[in-house]
Amino acid sequence: MARRCEICDKGPVVGRTVSHAHNVGPRRFEPNLQTVRAVVNGATKRIRVCTRCIRSRKVVKAA
Repeated sequence: MARRCEICDKGPVVGRTVSHAHNVGPRRFEPNLQTVRAVVNGATKRIRVCTRCIRSRKVVKAA
């Protein structure tokens, strides 16, 4: 399953993990996605959205 927010399309970002001894390796920064019951076009639907969209009220949660 794709690790993407269905509202803002935020996805994983690649970077490097660096140890104290400066050993460097690849890593992925994953977005904090949550499954939420939301109102989409008047219907209740389960969508995966990032926590920033939930906090900024871009998602209308279903009651």
